[in-house]
Amino acid sequence: MSEHIKIVEVAPRDGLQNEKQFVDTAIKVELVNRLAAAGFQNVEAASFVSPKWVPQMADGAEVMAAIERRPGTIYSVLTPNMRGFEAALAARADEVVIFGAASEAFSQRNINCSIAESIARFEPVATAAKAAGLRLRGSISCSMGCPYQGETPVASVVDVAQRMLRLGCDEIDVSDTIGVGTPAQVGRVMRAVGEVADLSTQVSGHFHDTYGQALANILSALEAGVRIFHSSVSGAGGCPYAKGATGNVATEDVLYMLNGQGLHTGIDLDAVVDIGQWLSGHLGRKGASRAGNALAARKS
Repeated sequence: MSEHIKIVEVAPRDGLQNEKQFVDTAIKVELVNRLAAAGFQNVEAASFVSPKWVPQMADGAEVMAAIERRPGTIYSVLTPNMRGFEAALAARADEVVIFGAASEAFSQRNINCSIAESIARFEPVATAAKAAGLRLRGSISCSMGCPYQGETPVASVVDVAQRMLRLGCDEIDVSDTIGVGTPAQVGRVMRAVGEVADLSTQVSGHFHDTYGQALANILSALEAGVRIFHSSVSGAGGCPYAKGATGNVATEDVLYMLNGQGLHTGIDLDAVVDIGQWLSGHLGRKGASRAGNALAARKS
């Protein structure tokens, strides 16, 4: 095993936010705890958005209060505004996540403002996060394509990345929110972002698997120099504001592929397979991870 790849596990937040039936708080807490125990150094644990918009995340404070915190694990929360930031601070989050779109159409249709205005709204959150000594992560939605305007210009992704860097973001997620990206496109976008940010330490790839391209896109991003990726155990997730978008790439599939590439993550694949099967059982459906389902079948 040579190079280390950081995996940010997003199932507790991004993975569950789109579930129609409310997932019990105790299940969310156990999910976070089991993921941290499996070796993830960064778990996206909760969201402090308005329950009116994302009812599934209404128990963020309760989840953060009940989890068993493991030394060395970063527990991240989504914070759309100062009210969310204050809740995150009270919940002892290690990292706050702000978000903007690389698509003007997506920004206007979903939050009724321009990209520039949306980023400006995060200035007080960013300032407060840095003052409190918290990590700050910025997520760029629709980096490969938008449900309203089609393919996203590479220059738009770079522009938002620069704006987030100026806010003080420690890490920037280049997110294929609706899963339309292809490897050649991902390579172009990542290399362009690499002109303004360090691909190995400041940039992460966040891929949805709507068109079945996520693993190939991760390989393309790896080739470009990216060393941080997001995934969701059992492939849970979607985007409530992007019709047809399926879940994040499944963590089990990503780990199986990276292990085969001789890359080190520090994560126990067998434990993650068990977590994926357990979570799928609670969600009442078969998990979307092919590697996870195959490995589980072999174990049984």
